[in-house]
Amino acid sequence: MSQSSSKLNRRLTQAVGIVLGITIAVWVLRGFGILTFIPGGIILMLLLVAIAIGILSHLQKTWWRF
Repeated sequence: MSQSSSKLNRRLTQAVGIVLGITIAVWVLRGFGILTFIPGGIILMLLLVAIAIGILSHLQKTWWRF
């Protein structure tokens, strides 16, 4: 595995963690009534983005050889 491929995979993994962290924080704050103006679709969209980045990270690590 090349150095750039490893660096890309690390960044994608970090992006998954960041997006999931933001999603959980928004979900908890919305549950407490602090961020009530944020619709549930935004939380669903953030979750789907995290899943998509995770799948991309997995595909990059296993199939794509840059």
